[in-house]
Amino acid sequence: MGTEILDEIFEVILDRKRNPKPDSYVSKLLSTGEASDKVLEEASELVEAAREKEKKEIIHEAADLIFHTLVLMAEKDVHIAEVMDELKKRRR
Repeated sequence: MGTEILDEIFEVILDRKRNPKPDSYVSKLLSTGEASDKVLEEASELVEAAREKEKKEIIHEAADLIFHTLVLMAEKDVHIAEVMDELKKRRR
């Protein structure tokens, strides 16, 4: 399984940044600057799930953290390709 879904989600997030929609959760996060707060919240929830919950809950919280991290990256004009390049450099 590849990471194509990350690219797809990131493109939707970028579209919401370029073309905000009033009823869009992503547009709200981007316009209010709440993305960093959500990343902190979701990271905490993932750690809690890892300590106390079942695998299903860990998966759910990890997905939330990844999603909100992508929103924060878009907010700060960091492209997913830049992060992937950094991970490739670290693999050595």
